[in-house]
Order: sequence, then structure tokens, then C-alpha cells
Amino acid sequence: MKDRFERHKQPWTAAEIDKLHTLAKKGMALKAIAKALTRSEESVKIRAKTDGLSIAKLH
Repeated sequence: MKDRFERHKQPWTAAEIDKLHTLAKKGMALKAIAKALTRSEESVKIRAKTDGLSIAKLH
């Protein structure tokens, strides 16, 4: 269980933010973006909201 939270509360790097913006603009789903960035869905959702991005919902 500990491995799951190894990156807990880590600051976002410029590269991660760029990747988040790119993936969000491509219309990727939240789950896929979170997996690509190795971050939690909640973390990605909060960062996207902070940056004014909209993330595609899974249908």
C-alpha cells in the first residue's frame, strides 16, 4: 500500500504541466491522463481546474 502514495503531495514540474495541457487538448480522459502522468485522478483534476483546462469525461 505504501508504494501507492510514494509521490504523495509532490509539486508539479513544468514538464508534467506541459504534458497535462497537451493531453487535455487532445481530449484524453481523466483516467488516461492520470496514468500517463503517474498521478492520481484527483491531483490531475485539481491541477486542470487551477489551469483552467477542461478534461473529457468518459462516456
